[in-house]
Amino acid sequence: MAKEKKGFFKEFKEFIARGNVLDMAVGIIVGGAFTAIITALVNGILTPLLQMIGVGDDGFGALQIVLNQAAYNANPETVTPIVLDFGIVISAIVTFLLTALMLFTIVYTVNHIHARIEKIKAKRAAAEEPAPEPAAPPAPPAPTAEELLTEIRDLLKKDKE
Repeated sequence: MAKEKKGFFKEFKEFIARGNVLDMAVGIIVGGAFTAIITALVNGILTPLLQMIGVGDDGFGALQIVLNQAAYNANPETVTPIVLDFGIVISAIVTFLLTALMLFTIVYTVNHIHARIEKIKAKRAAAEEPAPEPAAPPAPPAPTAEELLTEIRDLLKKDKE
């Protein structure tokens, strides 16, 4: 059987119209919003708290290594320092972990709510089900071949008489 050819835009429209693609798009948008919230939390609250307890003047930023410090100190106007900034990486990791934790908590909660709703629906359906009808009495056992032949013989005798 030859496969029907579809146009590019028709296939694209079908792809976009699938529920899982739309769900994924919504998830990406919500994830981006949560990432912005968590980034603000890390930069606006967590980093200043670390500064207060003495981790460094700029929170995670204290975890920097300047590779060309001597050249920079000799001529700071023309030399740009080469800095390995571990603080930025740690901040990104903390942001990622907090975002993942928040999204997991939301998904876990929604799944838990859905499971409870399904249990409630199942209980309601079971309560609304009518009582099963009583079972019919069992049918008498089928006669054996010998009994059938005896009955046929007796009927034939009656017909001859």
